[in-house]
Amino acid sequence: MAARTSVRVDPVARDIALMLDDTLSPNAQAALLAEAAREALGEAQDTNQQALGYVPEHETFVDGQQRQDLANLTPRSTVLFEFKLLTDIVGWIDEQLIIHSPVRTERYARSHVWFADDVEFDASRMPPAAEQYVVLNAQPYARKIERGQSSQAPDGVYEGVATLAKRRFGNVAYVGFSYRSFPGGAIGKWAQTASAEKLSRNVRGGRVGARQDWLTRQPAILIDPGR
Repeated sequence: MAARTSVRVDPVARDIALMLDDTLSPNAQAALLAEAAREALGEAQDTNQQALGYVPEHETFVDGQQRQDLANLTPRSTVLFEFKLLTDIVGWIDEQLIIHSPVRTERYARSHVWFADDVEFDASRMPPAAEQYVVLNAQPYARKIERGQSSQAPDGVYEGVATLAKRRFGNVAYVGFSYRSFPGGAIGKWAQTASAEKLSRNVRGGRVGARQDWLTRQPAILIDPGR
């Protein structure tokens, strides 16, 4: 069963539009609208409980304004409930990456970097709207760890967490493992060193740009809400 969602996870949204009986008073119509909105919210929560195993938090908007409740509706009010599924996905993946990270120095565990359409953001905050979200590690040895060359992570980190996230959230958004170039952080600094340049010439060859892309390609997890 798929979680209750619209076309995209913006995050999950549910609009309530009702045709109300014009013979009722405005207060009665507003009360009827509030009752229908609560019923619709309950249905969506039940669906998400069955699909996800839990009920995600939600925010309530009335006529485009965030509200704490459904008080003071009018017969023409539009009610929108937004479920914070994207926040849950990002937060869960970020937590799992830290849990599965080698902790010899904790440098790797502190180097997971999140991007929303190539703009870095803080995973502890509400993710900004974007077409795609990417998390990768900024340390030069991230690829070695992903290949299992760490006794603390013999199966790697990113691909395993991506698999777990896909099982948990695959009915909400696309989650996949890949590699992405990241010319910043510690990997970007390393890629500018003479030893890295020599390595890229001997192993990769080709244009300078292509060699730099190869040097900075890091294991990554992709989240595509609309896919």
